[in-house]
Amino acid sequence: MGTVAEEIFNEGMAKGMAKGIAEGIAKGKAEGKAEGKAEAKAALLLRLLDRRFGPVPTATRDRIAAATPEALDSWFDAALDAASLDEVFRRTRH
Repeated sequence: MGTVAEEIFNEGMAKGMAKGIAEGIAKGKAEGKAEGKAEAKAALLLRLLDRRFGPVPTATRDRIAAATPEALDSWFDAALDAASLDEVFRRTRH
């Protein structure tokens, strides 16, 4: 049987670990949702670009896959009015 101090310490450690695990799970879920949204935005942008300008080069696909959600939104908007694939990416600063 441990001392009162050891019991208090162990209880505090257990609570701290439980809280840390819960926060980690919540953060992971939020990051997963954000990543899923970015992947969906990238897929829609690629679909639009393919329909408007034909097959999208691999380098451009890679750039889109690595882009932030803000860049994807900006490129999507630009793609609605652009006359060429190059213009989509020239008109934005991402």
